[in-house]
Amino acid sequence: MSIRPKSSRTGPAALGIASRATSDAVVTDPDEVRPATREETFPVALAAVLLSFIALMLSFTRGYLLLYGDAVAHLGIARRILDSRNPGLIQLGGVWLPLPHLLMLPFVQKLEWWQNGLAGAWPSLLCYIAGVAGLYRLSRHLLTPRWAIAATAFYALNPNLLYLATTAMTEPLFLALLIWTTLLTMECIAAINAARYAVVARRLILIAVFILAAVYTRYDGWILGAIVLCVLTLALARRREVLRRVVPSFALFTLLVVAGPISWLAYNQHFFHDPLDFIRGPYSASAIERKTASPGLEHYHGWHSPLWALVYYTRAAQVDAAFWETGFLVMAAAIGGLILAIRRRLVLASLLLWIPLPFYIYSITYGSVPIFIPQLWPHSYYNTRYGMEMLPALAVFALLGAQWLEGRCAQSQPLAKRLMQPVVLLLVALNTIGMMYRTPLVLKEAMNNSVTRVGFETALGRQLLLLPKGSTILMYNSDHVGALQYAGIPLRQTVNEGDYDSFHAALAAPAKHAAYVVAIAGDPVSEAVAAHPENLTELTILCTSGQPCARIYQSDHSAPAPPKS
Repeated sequence: MSIRPKSSRTGPAALGIASRATSDAVVTDPDEVRPATREETFPVALAAVLLSFIALMLSFTRGYLLLYGDAVAHLGIARRILDSRNPGLIQLGGVWLPLPHLLMLPFVQKLEWWQNGLAGAWPSLLCYIAGVAGLYRLSRHLLTPRWAIAATAFYALNPNLLYLATTAMTEPLFLALLIWTTLLTMECIAAINAARYAVVARRLILIAVFILAAVYTRYDGWILGAIVLCVLTLALARRREVLRRVVPSFALFTLLVVAGPISWLAYNQHFFHDPLDFIRGPYSASAIERKTASPGLEHYHGWHSPLWALVYYTRAAQVDAAFWETGFLVMAAAIGGLILAIRRRLVLASLLLWIPLPFYIYSITYGSVPIFIPQLWPHSYYNTRYGMEMLPALAVFALLGAQWLEGRCAQSQPLAKRLMQPVVLLLVALNTIGMMYRTPLVLKEAMNNSVTRVGFETALGRQLLLLPKGSTILMYNSDHVGALQYAGIPLRQTVNEGDYDSFHAALAAPAKHAAYVVAIAGDPVSEAVAAHPENLTELTILCTSGQPCARIYQSDHSAPAPPKS
């Protein structure tokens, strides 16, 4: 039985202190809760590789890689770092954090991979594999091998996660960083309690690197880093003799953790003249919410209401994790496992997996981050993927609750004990099949919200292909860079907002700075054309349902217009 009665808790796992993981450890008890060996983890990672390539094959052949507008935008940012009139770090922008784009950078320079989305798939697949392997290793600090396999299967077979792992979205990367940061923190605290100085020193540096990566991936990582810093500082303060031996490593750890947010504030100040540009700038969440909100209508549910924010976020997490209405059972089991872990002090550092819950409650309430799911008003799709960040916590703690229930059945119902884990594995498989049959929520959002955008950008891209090769194009790229992506037009061929000086000079006199001008209703270029129409000849008007109209102009200073399609 994996979780012993309170009177018999004498092992390190029951005390919340993990024993040392070594590559040559010998398994003597199949029901032992202990750190996983490399030999245990390798088959799990291998299975994740197989699953990831199956997912990639399905997503690629069905054209799913570029359904999310954010995925197209992430690829565009990564591409423009080098493919730009003004290449360099300024092209990272000031709102989305830089690490995902830097990881895509080697892949996105291949034009074909930029166009078909594979440039974003390769880093996400690697992160998915790392996340699955990390979740198994983390689970083994709380669960027996059988139940750790079940928890890992629940995580790895989630269709929403498998889909995101084939896209340029940031969730697979952050989930891997969350899992490994939690795992390393658990191991570091165990080493502190065991007074293993060398291990503590190494873990502190490694944790700092993972926190720095998380800080540069999503803003949740800032909260993760702050909490881990507090947790490890408290653990070392309780063991002063260990702290004295690892002062250099702890100082470097603190420096790296603090350097992440400070460097991003400095970056925003240097390039955008506002350290908080990502909070209050023109591309921030609050600015987007103001831009997209319908005048006169009330704010989304959850606005300045923590209770509604809790309802929407937990409901999204349930639907992201489980088929039909079984998410309620998964959430209930996870909460039961959480209570069990707290009451029995079972590796309390594992509670870091729950950080997304308070972060998104706050973000929905005060950060202009709405979540719409079809199960709740207004019964639509928006930001449903944010619930995915609860998946590791649901997987580990729901199965911790199931393992406890199995232990309770050990004496009175031995048959139920033998069948419980196989039945749970069967339910995990059926959950995956059911979610795929009904179309996973995250994929459904991508499909619903991409219909008009993809059609518009494809039609606009076809028009751009008719322009003379190498022509300079004035175009605002933040909203519909997918048209250039479809046409395979290098971004350095365009005058866009990525180069502040040349773009604003072109807006003052469009005909003098570009051979062709693409004005999409409502964007800065369309406003510039309305203010300065001189020497511009309209070639094409493109209007599609659900999208603003685009007009293509030729400068009278350029060569004769190409034939219209």
